[in-house]
Amino acid sequence: MFLLAAEGGESTHNPIVPVWQEIVVGTIAFAILCFVLMKFVFPRMEQTFQARVDAIEGGIKRAEAAQAEANQLLEQYRAQLAEARTDAAKIRDDARADAEGIRQDILAKAREESDRIIAAGKEQLAAERATIVRELRTEVGTIAVDLASKIVGESLADEARRKGTVDRFLSGLESTGAR
Repeated sequence: MFLLAAEGGESTHNPIVPVWQEIVVGTIAFAILCFVLMKFVFPRMEQTFQARVDAIEGGIKRAEAAQAEANQLLEQYRAQLAEARTDAAKIRDDARADAEGIRQDILAKAREESDRIIAAGKEQLAAERATIVRELRTEVGTIAVDLASKIVGESLADEARRKGTVDRFLSGLESTGAR
């Protein structure tokens, strides 16, 4: 069949071998396409690719920098926290020491006040005792003289005062009571 067509005078071409005009047009179109791709598309693609690489690498670098800064801030925070704990412990110890000092001061003042009150009470008791003893001597002396006057039958009050008989008698009673 192919032979008949070829012999019939029609020009048939071989489908395996292309026509030279198509090869020229295809080559020129391919060259123009390559030129356009190389001149406009590939540089844009390279810019886009480089921008993405920069963005990714920059993001990684920024993330690493942020991580390093976060670690540094964490260490600073931990150091400040440790310092704050140390300060708090020191303040607490100082407060305890101050409280103990205040307690000791209050106890010392209370002891001093107590000793002062006791001393004042003893002095007051001694003064009252002396006053009572004086009053009792006078009263006992008067009663003794009155009693002796009744027994003897005459007034001994003037003579007793003159000679201090009552005082000597009471002093004698005290000395015998003290033994």
